[in-house]
Amino acid sequence: MRIGFFPGTFDPVTLGHIDIVQRALPLFDKLYIGIGVNANKQPMFTAEQRRAWFGSIFHHEPKVEALVYEGLTVDCCKRVGANYILRGIRYVSDFEYEKAIADMNRSIDAGIETIFLTCLPQYTSVASTLVRDVLRYGGDISQFVPDEVLRSVREASAS
Repeated sequence: MRIGFFPGTFDPVTLGHIDIVQRALPLFDKLYIGIGVNANKQPMFTAEQRRAWFGSIFHHEPKVEALVYEGLTVDCCKRVGANYILRGIRYVSDFEYEKAIADMNRSIDAGIETIFLTCLPQYTSVASTLVRDVLRYGGDISQFVPDEVLRSVREASAS
């Protein structure tokens, strides 16, 4: 069975993330989306909120399951039986960074392979960090995030 693991902070979930998941689905029998908890990062949205967004977005897709994890990605891969790590690439600089992580992961566990998917051109500039900045300063994020994210962000700001 081909089980993939797509790790990230997803703070917030963007259309670029959704694009990578949708295009990866034919490659895997099961795809876990791992929402990493990183002590060095201060997220804007809770890990549970991010997990709920993925649950809502992919409620119709039994191959997708989101979970929250701490620690090494390869350790979480072992826990869920994933033999592939999925990563999205926007720029050459992303590849250089991601390759270093893939090499480290391979050193830790040679049985887990990293697969890179390049994003579609319309999502090249869509990064969670930039979306958070737009949101923080009251800008419109509707062109960068799925409807489920936009709806909950608007509901939260209205209350």
